[in-house]
Amino acid sequence: MDVIAKINISTPTGRKIVRELEKHKKIVKLSYPVSFDKSLLPDETFFVKEAFIELEEKLKNIMI
Repeated sequence: MDVIAKINISTPTGRKIVRELEKHKKIVKLSYPVSFDKSLLPDETFFVKEAFIELEEKLKNIMI
């Protein structure tokens, strides 16, 4: 059985809990989410959902 927990590592207690969990490498697998700011991406960058929407619109125009 797996457990997913969100730990706020901006607090000393949260960092202490993560350090303790890191000691148990055979049992605990930690993953740190990557956050990003969309404004840092080039203007021509599309997310998957946006790309499908634009593609769908172009295909509709071709079919008409």
